[in-house]
Amino acid sequence: MKFLRYLKSTAVLGLLAFSLMPALAQEAAIRKNLAEKMPAFSKIDEVTKTPMNGLYEVRVGFDLFYTDEQGNFLIEGHLLDVKNRRNLTEERVEKLTAIEFDKLPTEDAIKIVRGDGKRKLAVFEDPNCGYCKQFERELTKVDNVTVYLFLYPVLGPDSIVKSRNIWCAKDKTKAWHDWMLRSTAPATTECNMAAVKRNREFGQKYNITGTPTLLFTNGKRAPGAIGAQEVEKMLAEAKVP
Repeated sequence: MKFLRYLKSTAVLGLLAFSLMPALAQEAAIRKNLAEKMPAFSKIDEVTKTPMNGLYEVRVGFDLFYTDEQGNFLIEGHLLDVKNRRNLTEERVEKLTAIEFDKLPTEDAIKIVRGDGKRKLAVFEDPNCGYCKQFERELTKVDNVTVYLFLYPVLGPDSIVKSRNIWCAKDKTKAWHDWMLRSTAPATTECNMAAVKRNREFGQKYNITGTPTLLFTNGKRAPGAIGAQEVEKMLAEAKVP
């Protein structure tokens, strides 16, 4: 009986391996042809079949492209499911860039509590970002939320200086609001800047390319200075108890 079970399991594994061979060969062909013709595609992270017959997704980092079965043609753009009215490219990028809120390094953020603080929101901001200042004015209209502010200086050396002065201030929240809402520059000070450095590394890892970038507890993100009403809508969609 044990021998028969062994034969059966071996046969199943053999059939599975045989069925995967065409797919693996196709992926190999796509990788080989694209790399030979386009050096930028020498390091492809993933090749996957799309719901459209004969079309494959090629992922390089967080960038998505589409190609045929042999990698002879390349498409850059969005793949739309017209029947179900879905943007498959957007959905895929959202999945790739989703960040588990509970795994955010909140010890590297400035914690700002408004009202009862039951709802949660994280935001990456550069102190010299005009859109961030616009967003901060909108955020004053949102109550009952805990905001985890990650200083994310990406706009130049002065952004790093201002981030340092805000992070090193005795009252970080006051220093941040004084600058962003009242244009009162933070006093020059010094302290350990490792947290801000880690914020930059974290943002680069998770493709946070602009400021402000908002992160919600359901993994959704919103790039740009969205208004208070949109923030409220996305907090409600996150279904925070």
